[in-house]
Amino acid sequence: MNLDNCPRCGKLYAKNFKNMCSACIKDIELEYDRCFKYLRENKGATIHELSEATEVSVKQITKFIKEGRISVANNPNMMYPCEVCGILIRDGNMCDGCRTRLTRDLTAASREERQAGGPESGGNNAAYHTLDRLRKD
Repeated sequence: MNLDNCPRCGKLYAKNFKNMCSACIKDIELEYDRCFKYLRENKGATIHELSEATEVSVKQITKFIKEGRISVANNPNMMYPCEVCGILIRDGNMCDGCRTRLTRDLTAASREERQAGGPESGGNNAAYHTLDRLRKD
């Protein structure tokens, strides 16, 4: 039997597929039920209104959305923060601005790598060198 400390409460537990203790799993299910019931009655609620009304953290509500347990399609004002800049979005992990900036930066770094006389083989090694270079900055 593999034992671990619960990442949420720190208690020792027997590892399972949810990677947390049974008490925390139960708490999360109760939080989900509160969110679900509130949204059923208040379709126009925002993530902050939902968090305040149910006392469930925005981070946990975001997890429910990303897991597909809370639908943004059925709740028109339900948005969650971009993982980079925090602006509210309805899908993915990044807003369009951050995604565009990341793509532009990766393209520029790749171009610089090729101009600097990167590996002669080209191929997949160039991608690794580009990522290494971005990590150093």
